[in-house]
Amino acid sequence: MSAIPRDAAAVEAGARDRRRRARRQEQLWTNGWRLVVLVLIAGTWEGATGSGLVNPFWVSSPSLIVVDLWKQFSLGAVYLHIGVTLYEAFLGFVTGAVAGILGGFALARWDRLARIFDPYVTALNSLPRVALAPLFILWFGIGLTSKVVLAFSLVVFILLVNTHAGARNVDQDLVIIARLLGATRRQLTLKVILPSSIPWIFAGLRLGLAYALIGAVVGEVIVAQAGLGFLIAHYAGVFNTTGVFSALIILMVIAMLLNELMKAAEKKLLRWRPQIPGL
Repeated sequence: MSAIPRDAAAVEAGARDRRRRARRQEQLWTNGWRLVVLVLIAGTWEGATGSGLVNPFWVSSPSLIVVDLWKQFSLGAVYLHIGVTLYEAFLGFVTGAVAGILGGFALARWDRLARIFDPYVTALNSLPRVALAPLFILWFGIGLTSKVVLAFSLVVFILLVNTHAGARNVDQDLVIIARLLGATRRQLTLKVILPSSIPWIFAGLRLGLAYALIGAVVGEVIVAQAGLGFLIAHYAGVFNTTGVFSALIILMVIAMLLNELMKAAEKKLLRWRPQIPGL
């Protein structure tokens, strides 16, 4: 009789190994095609500028950008600008995320409060906060605060709307069962509503992270003494398209790395959720 559990365990272990190998092969295939797409884009770009079809003065070229990036990182001054932008974006992201998540749960918890504030949230969310950047700079000055506030304003409504939607779309069967088992309001929030809302919250966090970077950079483009936005504005002012593209590529790489970190955190926190192939 003891052979049956061992055989079942062996079958399950084999199935896990096959799934692991399939995921590894799929990831290799995906990374390979990503590299192919990158090479095609860079090759087409380089060929267009090298052949004279496009003037590199206006769009630079991959080879010139690689040389410029090497110089910038070798000299080391770019690290200061990266640090300033990340610091501003991080402060705006954290404060906006915390305020948005708490506000979303509050609106989900009190229906009357949600009905009162719904038109105001909609109206404020419709405002082009990037266009309001000069006003934020007028209010909070040209220093750190105005960039953080701009990033905050872009993040907070994303998290508020996502959190509220996630808390309102919890499976009602789970809520009814928890109440029948005698769960208190606090237990219901922590054990049912919060776990069910995490996918919605992480979707908002990933989007908000990109918008926090946008807010910080836009504020730096308008007025700043350091940061990637400052570099973009400076290079654009002296018609150095290679420098502009170098700063943009640094920004894109940072956004991609932060997004991968967020995806890894989401995967770790949502290990309990069944994975749907292809999504």
